[in-house]
Amino acid sequence: MSNASAVHEEIFRQLHAPGHMLRLANAWDAGSARLIESCGAPAIATTSAGLAWSRGYADGNFLPPRVLAAAVAEITRVLSVPLSADIEGGYSASPLAVGEMIAAVLDAGAVGVNLEDGAETPDLLCAKIEAAKTAATRAGVDLFVNARTDVYLRGLVPAERAVEESIERGRRYQAAGCDGLFVPKVADSAAIR
Repeated sequence: MSNASAVHEEIFRQLHAPGHMLRLANAWDAGSARLIESCGAPAIATTSAGLAWSRGYADGNFLPPRVLAAAVAEITRVLSVPLSADIEGGYSASPLAVGEMIAAVLDAGAVGVNLEDGAETPDLLCAKIEAAKTAATRAGVDLFVNARTDVYLRGLVPAERAVEESIERGRRYQAAGCDGLFVPKVADSAAIR
């Protein structure tokens, strides 16, 4: 682990401190990342769709992990701020393969990842989170794992159960080791509270 990586890990965690609003702009290549940083962004994330499309692949776990790792390396090479990589569902149903992919993304310079459950079971995402944290520990990286639950995005449960299901999944993902939770498409202020 480089000193720059350790500094980026610490900065990225501090940006997630309670009471601090982090706006994380999404880049799809080195040029867009550099532009976002030049506008004052304290950290940057990749967009899974934008990065996949810019590499000639569809969104939705079709991007080969080696292509993702190469893109992350290109982006981190031009940045002086932390980068979090959106790794969709980990590009595999195998937690072991997800751990291997995490090692490559960390080696490429990312200090955070966004990992989603999609239509898969919460048990599978828990296993992937654990594999990601294990791979990060082996690499000596304090990886920030942001778990995304698609309860609202995919309508995984009836609307009246969506808040309860999102909270339950969030608790399970936290117990597995995630550091943050992202619930896309939730818009009702009471549900957000």
